[in-house]
Amino acid sequence: MSSTVSRIKNCAKEARPSAFKTIWWLTKIMVILSFAIMLLQYFGVIEWISYWLTPIFSHFGLPGEAALAFVSGYFVNCYSAIAVMMTLDLSARAATILSVMVLCSHNMIVETTVQHKTGSSVIRIVAIRTLSAFILGFVLNKIMPGSFENTLIDSNINNEYVFILMLKDWALRTTKNLILMTVLVYLLSVLQKILTEFGIIEYISRFLKPVMIFFGLSPRTAFLWLVSNTLGLAYGAGIMIDEAEKGITTKEENDLLNHHIGISHSNLEDLLLFAAAGGAYLWMLFSRWIMSWILVWERKLEYKFFINRT
Repeated sequence: MSSTVSRIKNCAKEARPSAFKTIWWLTKIMVILSFAIMLLQYFGVIEWISYWLTPIFSHFGLPGEAALAFVSGYFVNCYSAIAVMMTLDLSARAATILSVMVLCSHNMIVETTVQHKTGSSVIRIVAIRTLSAFILGFVLNKIMPGSFENTLIDSNINNEYVFILMLKDWALRTTKNLILMTVLVYLLSVLQKILTEFGIIEYISRFLKPVMIFFGLSPRTAFLWLVSNTLGLAYGAGIMIDEAEKGITTKEENDLLNHHIGISHSNLEDLLLFAAAGGAYLWMLFSRWIMSWILVWERKLEYKFFINRT
Protein backbone atom coordinates (compact mmCIF):
# COMPACT_ATOMS: atom_id res chain seq x y z
CA MET A 1 0.00 0.00 0.00
CA SER A 2 2.75 2.43 0.93
CA SER A 3 4.50 1.66 -2.34
CA THR A 4 1.33 2.47 -4.29
CA VAL A 5 0.82 5.75 -2.43
CA SER A 6 4.43 6.66 -3.03
CA ARG A 7 4.11 6.02 -6.75
CA ILE A 8 0.97 8.17 -6.90
CA LYS A 9 2.70 11.02 -5.06
CA ASN A 10 5.61 10.77 -7.44
CA CYS A 11 3.23 10.99 -10.41
CA ALA A 12 1.69 14.15 -8.96
CA LYS A 13 5.15 15.65 -8.54
CA GLU A 14 6.30 14.72 -12.05
CA ALA A 15 3.13 16.18 -13.58
CA ARG A 16 3.68 19.68 -12.18
CA PRO A 17 6.32 21.15 -14.55
CA SER A 18 4.64 20.23 -17.82
CA ALA A 19 1.11 20.84 -16.47
CA PHE A 20 1.84 24.34 -15.21
CA LYS A 21 3.79 25.18 -18.35
CA THR A 22 0.69 24.30 -20.37
CA ILE A 23 -1.59 26.12 -17.92
CA TRP A 24 0.47 29.32 -18.21
CA TRP A 25 0.42 29.13 -22.01
CA LEU A 26 -3.35 28.53 -22.09
CA THR A 27 -3.90 31.36 -19.59
CA LYS A 28 -2.10 33.89 -21.77
CA ILE A 29 -4.02 32.78 -24.84
CA MET A 30 -7.42 32.78 -23.14
CA VAL A 31 -7.01 36.16 -21.42
CA ILE A 32 -5.67 38.03 -24.45
CA LEU A 33 -8.07 36.57 -27.00
CA SER A 34 -11.18 36.67 -24.81
CA PHE A 35 -10.49 40.34 -23.99
CA ALA A 36 -10.08 41.14 -27.68
CA ILE A 37 -13.35 39.37 -28.47
CA MET A 38 -15.10 41.27 -25.67
CA LEU A 39 -13.98 44.51 -27.34
CA LEU A 40 -15.34 43.27 -30.68
CA GLN A 41 -18.68 42.63 -29.00
CA TYR A 42 -18.69 46.06 -27.36
CA PHE A 43 -17.99 47.88 -30.62
CA GLY A 44 -20.64 45.87 -32.48
CA VAL A 45 -18.27 44.03 -34.82
CA ILE A 46 -19.80 40.62 -34.08
CA GLU A 47 -23.33 41.90 -34.70
CA TRP A 48 -22.10 43.51 -37.92
CA ILE A 49 -20.72 40.17 -39.12
CA SER A 50 -24.02 38.52 -38.16
CA TYR A 51 -25.94 41.06 -40.24
CA TRP A 52 -24.00 40.17 -43.39
CA LEU A 53 -24.38 36.45 -42.77
CA THR A 54 -28.15 36.65 -42.33
CA PRO A 55 -29.11 35.93 -46.02
CA ILE A 56 -26.99 32.78 -46.01
CA PHE A 57 -28.79 31.15 -43.12
CA SER A 58 -31.99 30.49 -45.05
CA HIS A 59 -30.02 27.75 -46.87
CA PHE A 60 -29.65 25.99 -43.50
CA GLY A 61 -33.36 26.23 -42.68
CA LEU A 62 -32.65 28.91 -40.09
CA PRO A 63 -34.01 32.42 -39.55
CA GLY A 64 -31.59 35.26 -40.22
CA GLU A 65 -31.41 36.09 -36.52
CA ALA A 66 -29.73 32.72 -35.93
CA ALA A 67 -26.61 34.21 -37.53
CA LEU A 68 -25.97 36.17 -34.32
CA ALA A 69 -26.00 32.96 -32.26
CA PHE A 70 -23.63 31.28 -34.72
CA VAL A 71 -21.17 34.19 -34.85
CA SER A 72 -21.26 34.58 -31.05
CA GLY A 73 -20.41 30.91 -30.67
CA TYR A 74 -17.81 31.08 -33.44
CA PHE A 75 -15.80 33.82 -31.77
CA VAL A 76 -16.69 33.24 -28.12
CA ASN A 77 -18.06 29.87 -26.95
CA CYS A 78 -21.09 27.62 -26.74
CA TYR A 79 -22.51 29.51 -23.76
CA SER A 80 -22.79 32.78 -25.67
CA ALA A 81 -24.46 30.99 -28.58
CA ILE A 82 -26.96 29.30 -26.26
CA ALA A 83 -27.72 32.67 -24.60
CA VAL A 84 -28.78 34.04 -27.99
CA MET A 85 -30.61 30.82 -28.94
CA MET A 86 -32.76 31.12 -25.83
CA THR A 87 -34.12 34.45 -27.13
CA LEU A 88 -35.29 32.76 -30.35
CA ASP A 89 -38.46 30.75 -30.74
CA LEU A 90 -36.75 27.92 -32.61
CA SER A 91 -38.34 24.61 -33.50
CA ALA A 92 -36.52 21.45 -32.41
CA ARG A 93 -35.39 21.01 -36.01
CA ALA A 94 -33.91 24.52 -36.28
CA ALA A 95 -32.35 24.29 -32.80
CA THR A 96 -30.65 21.03 -33.78
CA ILE A 97 -29.22 22.42 -37.02
CA LEU A 98 -27.96 25.60 -35.34
CA SER A 99 -26.51 23.57 -32.44
CA VAL A 100 -24.57 21.29 -34.80
CA MET A 101 -23.15 24.31 -36.64
CA VAL A 102 -22.02 25.93 -33.40
CA LEU A 103 -20.60 22.67 -32.01
CA CYS A 104 -18.46 22.29 -35.14
CA SER A 105 -16.99 25.77 -35.03
CA HIS A 106 -17.30 27.36 -31.59
CA ASN A 107 -14.50 29.21 -29.77
CA MET A 108 -12.58 29.16 -33.04
CA ILE A 109 -9.69 31.47 -32.22
CA VAL A 110 -8.73 29.94 -28.87
CA GLU A 111 -9.21 26.31 -29.88
CA THR A 112 -7.40 26.74 -33.20
CA THR A 113 -4.45 28.24 -31.34
CA VAL A 114 -4.40 25.19 -29.07
CA GLN A 115 -4.59 22.78 -32.00
CA HIS A 116 -1.81 24.60 -33.83
CA LYS A 117 0.37 24.10 -30.76
CA THR A 118 -0.06 20.35 -31.19
CA GLY A 119 0.95 20.29 -34.83
CA SER A 120 -1.97 21.22 -37.08
CA SER A 121 -2.20 24.02 -39.63
CA VAL A 122 -4.18 27.08 -38.48
CA ILE A 123 -5.63 27.71 -41.94
CA ARG A 124 -6.63 24.07 -42.38
CA ILE A 125 -8.29 23.76 -38.96
CA VAL A 126 -10.25 26.99 -39.43
CA ALA A 127 -11.28 25.86 -42.92
CA ILE A 128 -12.43 22.35 -42.02
CA ARG A 129 -14.32 23.46 -38.91
CA THR A 130 -16.05 26.35 -40.67
CA LEU A 131 -16.88 24.36 -43.81
CA SER A 132 -18.05 21.40 -41.74
CA ALA A 133 -20.49 23.68 -39.91
CA PHE A 134 -21.90 24.97 -43.20
CA ILE A 135 -21.98 21.56 -44.89
CA LEU A 136 -23.71 19.85 -41.98
CA GLY A 137 -26.16 22.73 -41.66
CA PHE A 138 -27.03 22.41 -45.35
CA VAL A 139 -27.27 18.59 -45.31
CA LEU A 140 -29.33 18.44 -42.12
CA ASN A 141 -31.73 20.99 -43.58
CA LYS A 142 -32.23 18.61 -46.51
CA ILE A 143 -32.61 15.34 -44.60
CA MET A 144 -34.22 16.22 -41.26
CA PRO A 145 -38.01 15.94 -41.03
CA GLY A 146 -39.89 19.24 -41.01
CA SER A 147 -39.45 22.51 -42.85
CA PHE A 148 -38.12 26.03 -42.47
CA GLU A 149 -39.85 28.19 -39.88
CA ASN A 150 -39.12 31.89 -39.53
CA THR A 151 -38.83 33.37 -36.07
CA LEU A 152 -38.33 36.71 -34.48
CA ILE A 153 -35.49 37.56 -32.15
CA ASP A 154 -36.35 38.93 -28.74
CA SER A 155 -35.78 42.65 -28.66
CA ASN A 156 -33.92 42.30 -25.39
CA ILE A 157 -30.91 40.97 -27.30
CA ASN A 158 -30.35 44.48 -28.63
CA ASN A 159 -30.02 46.07 -25.22
CA GLU A 160 -26.79 48.02 -24.89
CA TYR A 161 -24.43 47.28 -22.03
CA VAL A 162 -22.06 49.88 -20.72
CA PHE A 163 -18.39 49.01 -21.08
CA ILE A 164 -17.78 48.69 -17.36
CA LEU A 165 -20.49 46.04 -17.04
CA MET A 166 -19.11 44.10 -19.99
CA LEU A 167 -15.63 44.32 -18.50
CA LYS A 168 -16.88 43.05 -15.14
CA ASP A 169 -18.72 40.17 -16.79
CA TRP A 170 -15.61 39.31 -18.84
CA ALA A 171 -13.39 39.37 -15.74
CA LEU A 172 -15.73 37.11 -13.76
CA ARG A 173 -16.18 34.60 -16.57
CA THR A 174 -12.48 34.54 -17.42
CA THR A 175 -11.48 34.05 -13.79
CA LYS A 176 -13.98 31.21 -13.40
CA ASN A 177 -12.79 29.55 -16.61
CA LEU A 178 -9.11 29.91 -15.67
CA ILE A 179 -9.66 28.36 -12.25
CA LEU A 180 -11.58 25.46 -13.79
CA MET A 181 -8.96 25.04 -16.51
CA THR A 182 -6.06 25.07 -14.02
CA VAL A 183 -7.65 22.43 -11.81
CA LEU A 184 -8.71 20.18 -14.69
CA VAL A 185 -5.46 20.39 -16.68
CA TYR A 186 -3.37 19.61 -13.60
CA LEU A 187 -5.62 16.76 -12.44
CA LEU A 188 -5.72 15.31 -15.95
CA SER A 189 -1.93 15.50 -16.16
CA VAL A 190 -1.64 13.68 -12.84
CA LEU A 191 -4.24 11.13 -13.95
CA GLN A 192 -2.36 10.52 -17.18
CA LYS A 193 0.87 9.93 -15.23
CA ILE A 194 -0.89 7.54 -12.85
CA LEU A 195 -2.57 5.61 -15.67
CA THR A 196 0.77 5.30 -17.44
CA GLU A 197 2.61 4.30 -14.26
CA PHE A 198 0.18 1.47 -13.51
CA GLY A 199 -0.21 0.34 -17.12
CA ILE A 200 -3.84 1.39 -17.39
CA ILE A 201 -3.19 3.54 -20.47
CA GLU A 202 -2.29 0.41 -22.39
CA TYR A 203 -5.54 -1.21 -21.26
CA ILE A 204 -7.57 1.83 -22.37
CA SER A 205 -5.77 1.80 -25.71
CA ARG A 206 -6.55 -1.89 -26.23
CA PHE A 207 -10.18 -1.44 -25.14
CA LEU A 208 -10.75 1.54 -27.46
CA LYS A 209 -8.61 0.18 -30.31
CA PRO A 210 -11.61 -0.85 -32.47
CA VAL A 211 -13.13 2.63 -32.00
CA MET A 212 -9.84 4.32 -32.88
CA ILE A 213 -9.34 2.17 -35.97
CA PHE A 214 -12.89 2.89 -37.12
CA PHE A 215 -12.31 6.63 -36.81
CA GLY A 216 -8.89 6.33 -38.50
CA LEU A 217 -6.97 7.30 -35.36
CA SER A 218 -3.96 5.80 -33.65
CA PRO A 219 -4.73 3.64 -30.57
CA ARG A 220 -1.98 5.64 -28.82
CA THR A 221 -4.31 8.65 -28.87
CA ALA A 222 -7.17 6.75 -27.18
CA PHE A 223 -6.80 8.49 -23.83
CA LEU A 224 -6.59 11.92 -25.50
CA TRP A 225 -9.68 11.07 -27.57
CA LEU A 226 -11.55 10.01 -24.45
CA VAL A 227 -10.62 13.19 -22.55
CA SER A 228 -11.49 15.47 -25.48
CA ASN A 229 -14.84 13.77 -26.09
CA THR A 230 -15.87 13.94 -22.44
CA LEU A 231 -14.30 17.14 -21.07
CA GLY A 232 -13.29 19.20 -24.09
CA LEU A 233 -10.62 20.10 -26.58
CA ALA A 234 -8.55 22.52 -24.52
CA TYR A 235 -8.20 20.11 -21.60
CA GLY A 236 -7.26 17.22 -23.86
CA ALA A 237 -4.80 19.45 -25.70
CA GLY A 238 -2.93 20.09 -22.47
CA ILE A 239 -1.98 16.43 -22.30
CA MET A 240 -1.51 16.27 -26.07
CA ILE A 241 1.06 19.07 -25.96
CA ASP A 242 2.99 17.23 -23.27
CA GLU A 243 2.92 13.92 -25.16
CA ALA A 244 3.90 15.59 -28.45
CA GLU A 245 6.88 17.33 -26.83
CA LYS A 246 8.01 14.03 -25.33
CA GLY A 247 7.56 12.16 -28.61
CA ILE A 248 4.93 9.80 -27.18
CA THR A 249 2.62 10.65 -30.08
CA THR A 250 3.75 11.80 -33.51
CA LYS A 251 2.80 15.00 -35.30
CA GLU A 252 0.77 12.96 -37.80
CA GLU A 253 -1.15 11.16 -35.05
CA ASN A 254 -1.91 14.47 -33.34
CA ASP A 255 -2.94 16.09 -36.61
CA LEU A 256 -5.38 13.27 -37.37
CA LEU A 257 -6.77 13.49 -33.86
CA ASN A 258 -7.19 17.26 -34.28
CA HIS A 259 -9.24 16.67 -37.42
CA HIS A 260 -11.58 14.49 -35.38
CA ILE A 261 -11.87 16.42 -32.13
CA GLY A 262 -12.03 19.76 -33.92
CA ILE A 263 -15.48 18.70 -35.09
CA SER A 264 -16.47 16.39 -32.24
CA HIS A 265 -15.45 17.15 -28.68
CA SER A 266 -17.05 17.85 -25.28
CA ASN A 267 -19.88 15.45 -26.05
CA LEU A 268 -21.21 15.45 -22.50
CA GLU A 269 -21.64 18.99 -21.16
CA ASP A 270 -21.97 20.88 -24.45
CA LEU A 271 -24.41 18.43 -25.99
CA LEU A 272 -26.54 18.39 -22.85
CA LEU A 273 -26.63 22.20 -22.85
CA PHE A 274 -27.72 22.34 -26.48
CA ALA A 275 -30.23 19.57 -25.85
CA ALA A 276 -31.70 21.73 -23.08
CA ALA A 277 -31.92 24.57 -25.64
CA GLY A 278 -34.01 22.34 -27.92
CA GLY A 279 -31.48 20.33 -29.95
CA ALA A 280 -31.83 16.59 -30.62
CA TYR A 281 -28.93 14.79 -28.89
CA LEU A 282 -28.42 11.90 -31.30
CA TRP A 283 -28.60 14.13 -34.41
CA MET A 284 -26.00 16.45 -32.87
CA LEU A 285 -23.69 13.58 -31.91
CA PHE A 286 -23.85 11.26 -34.93
CA SER A 287 -23.79 13.98 -37.61
CA ARG A 288 -20.50 15.29 -36.20
CA TRP A 289 -19.05 11.79 -35.80
CA ILE A 290 -19.82 11.10 -39.47
CA MET A 291 -18.17 14.37 -40.54
CA SER A 292 -15.10 13.76 -38.38
CA TRP A 293 -14.83 10.22 -39.80
CA ILE A 294 -14.80 11.62 -43.34
CA LEU A 295 -12.23 14.31 -42.48
CA VAL A 296 -9.81 11.92 -40.77
CA TRP A 297 -9.88 9.30 -43.52
CA GLU A 298 -9.46 11.96 -46.19
CA ARG A 299 -6.47 13.31 -44.28
CA LYS A 300 -5.01 9.80 -44.00
CA LEU A 301 -5.16 9.50 -47.79
CA GLU A 302 -3.29 12.79 -48.07
CA TYR A 303 -0.55 11.49 -45.78
CA LYS A 304 -0.34 8.20 -47.67
CA PHE A 305 -0.24 9.50 -51.23
CA PHE A 306 1.16 13.01 -50.96
CA ILE A 307 2.66 14.16 -47.65
CA ASN A 308 4.68 11.08 -46.66
CA ARG A 309 6.00 10.66 -50.23
CA THR A 310 7.61 14.08 -50.38
